Amino acid sequence: MASFSLKSFFHLAITIWLFSDPALAKRAGMTRHYKFDIKMKNVTRLCQTKNIVTVNGQFPGPTITAREGDRVIVKVVNHVQYNISIHWHGVRQLRSGWADGPAYITQCPIQTGQSYVYNFTITGQRGTLFWHAHISWLRVTLYGPIVILPKRGVPYPFPQPFKEVPIIFGEWWKADTETIINKAMQTGGAPNISDAYTFNGLPGPLYNCSSKDTFKLKVKPGKTYLLRLVNAALNDELFFSIANHNLTVVEADAVYVKPFKTNIVLITPGQTTNVLLRTKHHHPNATFLIAARPYATGPAAFDNSTTAGILEYHTPSNTTKNIKKLPLLKPKLPIFNDTTFTTSFIKKIRSLNSAKFPAKVPQKVDKHFFFTVGLGLNACPKNQTCQGPNNTMLAASVNNVSFVMPSTALLQAHFSNQSKGVYTTDFPANPPSNFNYTGTPPNNIMVTSGTKVVLLPFNTSVELIMQDTSIIGAESHPLHLHGFNFFVVGQGFGNYNSKTDPAKFNLVDPAERNTVGVPSGGWVAIRFLADNPGVWFMHCHLEVHTSWGLKMAWIVMDGKRRHQKLPPPPSDLPKC
Repeated sequence: MASFSLKSFFHLAITIWLFSDPALAKRAGMTRHYKFDIKMKNVTRLCQTKNIVTVNGQFPGPTITAREGDRVIVKVVNHVQYNISIHWHGVRQLRSGWADGPAYITQCPIQTGQSYVYNFTITGQRGTLFWHAHISWLRVTLYGPIVILPKRGVPYPFPQPFKEVPIIFGEWWKADTETIINKAMQTGGAPNISDAYTFNGLPGPLYNCSSKDTFKLKVKPGKTYLLRLVNAALNDELFFSIANHNLTVVEADAVYVKPFKTNIVLITPGQTTNVLLRTKHHHPNATFLIAARPYATGPAAFDNSTTAGILEYHTPSNTTKNIKKLPLLKPKLPIFNDTTFTTSFIKKIRSLNSAKFPAKVPQKVDKHFFFTVGLGLNACPKNQTCQGPNNTMLAASVNNVSFVMPSTALLQAHFSNQSKGVYTTDFPANPPSNFNYTGTPPNNIMVTSGTKVVLLPFNTSVELIMQDTSIIGAESHPLHLHGFNFFVVGQGFGNYNSKTDPAKFNLVDPAERNTVGVPSGGWVAIRFLADNPGVWFMHCHLEVHTSWGLKMAWIVMDGKRRHQKLPPPPSDLPKC
């Protein structure tokens, strides 16, 4: 009893000491606990009811809120028939790779009736990110926002908003998406396109039988609102706009940017953007449509529909205006393939690069990589008819390697030095052969397959050029890197020229992101410092391309010091 009280006393004394020193309290952060029960729920959209996978019966799922420096602990319990894993998209996961979440990369999935505790600290990040399922196509309904507030007492580097509102873009299919992708993978054809896009799970009034399922943003005149925009759609980049209102972009992928005004925002799947909306000073006698529709550059069919919500000004209680009679103004969005707008918008995103928030762009490069990203074909299995071009199967690849998911997690194999039969470390640093990447495709467009990775010594400074190809069709590919932010130092159209293009790189204040669009028929150059030991997935965030193999992994080795090594796995790490 005495030892217990003594222990309690010391605990209390340390707590008082910690929190009586504001500087320490600010640094220490707190622990935030969440429980995610994965369960099925009947949801009706577009006049059809379907049974979907949810967290805690919510769709979209719950918001994770934390401050920079906080520790987040999420217990995920799987009550559904599918294997589950959850990815905390954009969270750096410094030395906590076991909590990153992509199935068969950093963990085996959580099987039915099993649970896993994700445990990570949010270090040096503030802004909007999101979490989503990272296995098959289950992220179609398993997603929700991550709101990282600055440390207590630290202001935003922009005007303090009156209110903050997350708006998550999603994609909705009437049919069961697991059936759709499984059938497409068997036949080699393209999967069926979605039936609607959504704001916070609601398709809005422009779809049949959907007007009651409309997102409404109620605002007061003369106020500033922070809209936390997330593109959680499966396969489509989206333009976003609010009729007759300007937006000020202040952050992208949880990194502050130099603020700029725009009336249209482009967000690829996997990206987040924070915008300030300043409402009109007087009640405008109108309501305003909030809308999003796709930016699509590839050869394939796509869902060319528009999701809409309504921006509604609060009517003072002493007036009797009938909102239904007010005119509804609509925004003008670019046409679906407006690459000119897209390019000029992307160029405006630059790191804030202030004294408080510097852009630490690697100035020297230790290792150069050149990756082609795009589509290709696989041969049809014997005695089967396939739905790809000329009886083939559609595929996708990086440097012509279509990645094959292992049956055990790469991180476990790496940590226990048991890579044999799981993966090989011969991922090519360059394409197997040079060709006119954005011109006439080569005669042979068959891909090779394998579970290949790149090994990087700790603290390697990496420059990676990602080049789109015109094989089957040039297309914009949003590439997402787990475990790191990277700097987008350059981009252009046509084939990358290693002699002339580097002279144009921005090494001062480039955008710092976790997901970047490789331009359709063009290239993008990124730099990052491999300072996070573990196995880190890199893939296209168009889910159909990931399914086809447009993915690979980097293994970052341990450093020499203790805090440069990956700790051992938690005891409840799921087994395959």
